[in-house]
Amino acid sequence: MQQYQELIKTVLDTGSWQDNRTGIRTLSVPGAMMRFDLAAGFPAVTTKKLAFKSVIGELCAFLRASRNASEFRALGCKVWDQNANENAQWLANPYREGEDDLGPVYGVQWRQWPAYKLLDASAPAQIADAQANGFTLVAPMVEEGVQKVLLYKAVDQLRVCLDTIINNPGSRRILFHGWNPAVLDAVALPACHLLYQFIPNATTREISLCLYVRSNDIGLGTPFNIAEGAALLHLVARLTGYAPRWFTYFIGDAHIYENHLDMVQEQLKRTPFAAPHFVIAERVPDFAKTGKYEPEWLEKIEPSDFSLEGYEHHAPIKAAMAV
Repeated sequence: MQQYQELIKTVLDTGSWQDNRTGIRTLSVPGAMMRFDLAAGFPAVTTKKLAFKSVIGELCAFLRASRNASEFRALGCKVWDQNANENAQWLANPYREGEDDLGPVYGVQWRQWPAYKLLDASAPAQIADAQANGFTLVAPMVEEGVQKVLLYKAVDQLRVCLDTIINNPGSRRILFHGWNPAVLDAVALPACHLLYQFIPNATTREISLCLYVRSNDIGLGTPFNIAEGAALLHLVARLTGYAPRWFTYFIGDAHIYENHLDMVQEQLKRTPFAAPHFVIAERVPDFAKTGKYEPEWLEKIEPSDFSLEGYEHHAPIKAAMAV
């Protein structure tokens, strides 16, 4: 994780102070990138202890399209508790559905993206095609005097990605995202890590992932999100018969909160250890060995199915999350 150390240095050396919604200033730089070779090990931060169980618990909740902090907690992840129950703006939001509700956050968009088509009622071929592709007729409508019909379906973006990796690995359109403008006013926190693109190589049987993060808290968020993205790539590789290879991590606004300065400066004093190895339990089917495609394991996966081998790290460092 030397790249992570270098990112901290870059933000400390070149960042400028910025105000933001949390009320805690940040040192920020626009645009940053890290690229990890997963063949060389898993990119877990070693200059402090990675909250691995929480990382994996959150990933499992996303894969199950969870929108309630209690479901995250049950899987070992408590990072959503404050966003659900201590964010004044969200507590006053009319879309909040009671205690622990988060709205349709990440996993809902990944697995149940709300897709609509508004078609002219006089276009039966278009309507029939939409219905053949899983859209359901919701209601007739009139728009500017024209008779139309509204159709809907929930799109499982991640499943579509896996299907495409299996059936059309040369596609350059194997991606999913979580930035849905229609629900930005109805979630506790709009997506930060919002665009994922899988890039399989059918010749080498390796698969890579590019992830774009619009805004990243370098002290707490970056190590967490790197580990989660790498774990997702490992799982997708397992279910589609590829070896995980390159994980490229792009950040729009890379920042360090003022109350995290002591933490990151302490990390710079520590020498990183060697990268650990990521292990998936034998019970999770390996397409490369079985030849059987079982994408339903996206929902069946449990936190106990993932572990790190040979993970050496320095002492934990606690810091408050800005909400």
